[in-house]
Amino acid sequence: MDGLVPGARVVLTTHVNADGDGVGSEVALWHLLRARGLSPVIANPTPFPDRYRFLLADADGAEQSAKAAREIGRADLILVCDISDLERIGHLGQHVRTRGVPVACIDHHASDGSLPAGPRMVDPTASATGELVYDLARVAGWGLAPLVAQALYVAILTDTGGFRFSNTSPRTLQVAANLLEHGLDPEQVYTQVYASVPEGRVRLIAEALDTLAVEVPPGLAWLAVPPGALERHRVPSDELDGVVEFARSIAGVRLALLFREIAGGRIKVSFRSVGDVDVMQLAEQFGGGGHRKAAGASLAGTLADVQEQVLAEARRVLG
Repeated sequence: MDGLVPGARVVLTTHVNADGDGVGSEVALWHLLRARGLSPVIANPTPFPDRYRFLLADADGAEQSAKAAREIGRADLILVCDISDLERIGHLGQHVRTRGVPVACIDHHASDGSLPAGPRMVDPTASATGELVYDLARVAGWGLAPLVAQALYVAILTDTGGFRFSNTSPRTLQVAANLLEHGLDPEQVYTQVYASVPEGRVRLIAEALDTLAVEVPPGLAWLAVPPGALERHRVPSDELDGVVEFARSIAGVRLALLFREIAGGRIKVSFRSVGDVDVMQLAEQFGGGGHRKAAGASLAGTLADVQEQVLAEARRVLG
């Protein structure tokens, strides 16, 4: 953050429906930048997920997503985490585009991005954006306070699926081990992230599983969130995190999909793969992106029409 004077306002933001990597990276950066004398604030396009609110302990005033547009209008620097495309920050995209200040980016997705000019720290080989924030802190000589280590551990833990996914490298485990040396309790973190879900999430998953369809061959499985299910069970959309993994876990499945309605008459599609199937390329055909084995896209149309379109292409990819 060279060139920023003490007290400079830094707005931290991430993609719509933030995940553990996005918010974990933001919270860690908030603490790190505050310790450097800057005035950071977290301003996301959608509300901070409830399951990660424990990260905001001892961070009074850090999260200002309800006033995100105003905060961007006052920023001296905007730092976008875990995404490099303006479209992925929803209604905040136009405010970021027109603010006229440098827009930095820390991301581990393979994308050229569409953000305004600014510093970039992008490495698709990193397991998570949180791993890159860890690298930034180490290179800059910034100490890792326990709350910073906890936030970065959550970022890496969630984006590697609890260190199960193929993006888990030897270095990923080394970084996680170093973070644990800062006094973290891994069982407590697990309980907060994975074992404190609302009852509605479990009932929502049950409804989604009722829609499960499997085609073996070619190794294709998909689920859909019934219309109105989120509202019926009174849970936010971030509680859908991990639901597609039920389809991916079926023996013989190489490609798993989750379909759900979102605002604006669009359908969100989550892509997950096993083995050599590249879902990033598949998602890019529909205007999305992500990683080789985990990606997403949103398409205009009805649920039935989008399913027909995406499933046809999925079958073609699977051969």
